[in-house]
Amino acid sequence: MEKEGDKLSILMFPWLAHGHIFPFLELAKILSKSNFNIYFCSTAVNLDSIRKSIEKDTTSDIDLNSIKLVQLHFPETPQLPPQLHTTKNLPSNLLPVLLQAFQNSSSSFSYIMNCLKPDMLIYDFFQPWAPKLALSQGIPSVYFATSGATPFSFFHHLFANGTSSTFPYQAIYLLDYEKEIRARILANIKDADKNFAFGNFKMSSDIVLVKSCRGVEGKYIDYLSILCKKQIVPTGPLVNDNEEEEIHSDIMEWLSGKDEYATVYISFGSEYFLSETQIEQIAKGLELCSANFVWVIRFPLGEKRNNIEDILPFGFLQRVKERGIIVQKWAPQKMILSHPSIGGFVSHCGWSSITESLYFGVPVIALPMKLDQPINARLAAEAGFGVEVERGDNGHFVGEEIAKAIDKVFIDKYSGESLRLKARELSGKMKKTGQQEAEEVADQLSRLCVKYKQQKLTSNIFLPQAIKTNSVIEFEV
Repeated sequence: MEKEGDKLSILMFPWLAHGHIFPFLELAKILSKSNFNIYFCSTAVNLDSIRKSIEKDTTSDIDLNSIKLVQLHFPETPQLPPQLHTTKNLPSNLLPVLLQAFQNSSSSFSYIMNCLKPDMLIYDFFQPWAPKLALSQGIPSVYFATSGATPFSFFHHLFANGTSSTFPYQAIYLLDYEKEIRARILANIKDADKNFAFGNFKMSSDIVLVKSCRGVEGKYIDYLSILCKKQIVPTGPLVNDNEEEEIHSDIMEWLSGKDEYATVYISFGSEYFLSETQIEQIAKGLELCSANFVWVIRFPLGEKRNNIEDILPFGFLQRVKERGIIVQKWAPQKMILSHPSIGGFVSHCGWSSITESLYFGVPVIALPMKLDQPINARLAAEAGFGVEVERGDNGHFVGEEIAKAIDKVFIDKYSGESLRLKARELSGKMKKTGQQEAEEVADQLSRLCVKYKQQKLTSNIFLPQAIKTNSVIEFEV
């Protein structure tokens, strides 16, 4: 039997967003089945969500005792009470405050690193100081990109070759109104520490992990590897369909009364909040289209809005009561996407949403909003499992175009069936290769840890002892 002391230890340190934390957690669960003990570092409010997710996991072969939760302490910030030490439901005006507080938590993280002395650090996009600290102690650091390889290869190409350079794959592009996104991203990269953004690839020890699958992004994985001069190792989809989600029996019962592929699911994730104008246009599109629908509408934490009926067009709920329901706050997305009545997903094209939709074989109706989402939308269209909502030159969308895009999936038999077949085909590839990709990740990380351990033995690298401060490290399972 393998002894606890024989296991390698990995400290995992994701950014504070749901779309980053849970891919890290799924990777932690996979690695816990191999020769690893995992220390998972985040803020208290995120650790509460993580703990609940671990408790709900029904997979019997995962050693959940090998995942220990470590609390990251923020300096006191009046604008950010502890319940806002996460991006989930965070008002947009507080995001810069959260980012700054996260940077200021480096001393807490340094203490954690000194106490644990892990064999490896797996880090995220927003904390270049973390791998610097690890590497100074002879600890290998591996960057884990929770966005797909396609946007990284696209923006890396522009960063390296200039914005006038043509990306080698014509299906991936930005529209004129989206180029402001490009300018903002590249400006932030150039103005920041040189180790920020694509510098994360440079600091990564030998390899870079990307939440992706070769069956979906193979050529973009290869091109990104050429650009960053590192081996890109896809982790697989990291979608947990064994976790027991909180069951909303009313939603599931309602869905069960609808025909197969007759219902569209609409959600924009936990961190994008629609304006009242956008809500009005989506409502118009749902009235004009023929599909049934489940629509999730969220507002930032603490924001007071009037009754949802006052925000929607007058009489909307009454007119669509037979074929649509509105869900406020949270919905069991994976249960909804896996239901046989769901035939399409109107999505903002965050990478986690794209991955889950594809995992369950559901076509995407793309309505991207920011950052990498337009690139993800173009990837879905190129791969044949998505259709994008047409917009005006200013980027605004109208209900009529939303209805047209939905009807391409639900009414047009040729395009709808083609999209569903492609989504199911890629879903099968994703599930078939997922285990193989997970095993490759574990093997690569294990060999990297051993390599650095051998280097330490031969070079006698000095490791500082734990610093005694008032910080508290809390391990929770």
